[in-house]
Amino acid sequence: MANGGPVEHGYPHLETVRAAVTALYRRLSRDTIETFSASVAPADVAFCDTDDLHLGAQRVAREIVRHFRLPDARLIVGFREMTHAANVELAAGPEYFVELNDRFRTHRGDIGAALAHEVAHVYLHRLGLSFPTTAQNEILTDTTTAYLGAGWLLLDAYREDAVSSQKLGYLTPEEFGYVLAKRALLFGEDPSVWFTSPQAYTAYAKGLAQARLDGQQPPLTGAGWAGRRRYAHDRRHAATAPPSAPYTFTPDPAGQLRVSFPCPTCHQRIRVPVRGRVRARCGLCRTVLECDT
Repeated sequence: MANGGPVEHGYPHLETVRAAVTALYRRLSRDTIETFSASVAPADVAFCDTDDLHLGAQRVAREIVRHFRLPDARLIVGFREMTHAANVELAAGPEYFVELNDRFRTHRGDIGAALAHEVAHVYLHRLGLSFPTTAQNEILTDTTTAYLGAGWLLLDAYREDAVSSQKLGYLTPEEFGYVLAKRALLFGEDPSVWFTSPQAYTAYAKGLAQARLDGQQPPLTGAGWAGRRRYAHDRRHAATAPPSAPYTFTPDPAGQLRVSFPCPTCHQRIRVPVRGRVRARCGLCRTVLECDT
């Protein structure tokens, strides 16, 4: 939790974020992800200063547990002085003990954001889905929280001005915006209508622009003129592509040239023949893509 200190910006974790989205599709399937088409509603996690601290925290925890389809999980929420925003004890269940930073005693509007991240930890624990390192697992957890409809709370908890700052989670604000935008493009949702933080609007707008670029890379027909020209050049010159290019060329066993590129929805790599206009269907997320190879 950044509390008054510098907030990291940009996209330093973008590759891990994309790997996390792919991992979610592989573990859950497109059909299961579509059951999360409705985000956590602001009214369900609203927390007034007049609400009882512990009863209110338990109520918000129950709502987020319900959102993640964990009906038999029970969160016991407490508060203590600590460095991080929150911590959850990942035991066998069904009870999970969550500790929240004492800061949330007076910043109750952000309790839902902290609990969303911790409930996502429980969700991934039950799925048996994890990455090799602790840092990667935290990125996976933030990505899961945002992609499955509770992460707008984390971005809305981000505030920054000339003299103070607050940010929850391990993704940068722009990366949160990116994942929320990927979800928005999938479900036709606009999470920005729920933001109370002006900085969250800005981060989401930047993330949305980055997310839209995923669908504007060759050989997708949505690629711009410069990208199409670069692709044609790479295809002509011994079918090689620079390391920075999102696509790679390889011959199949029959010697026919094929191009592989990431699906703009789930980032699973797709491999299609190099033969002009091609309609491809991602085998993982079932997105139909128009390509000009």
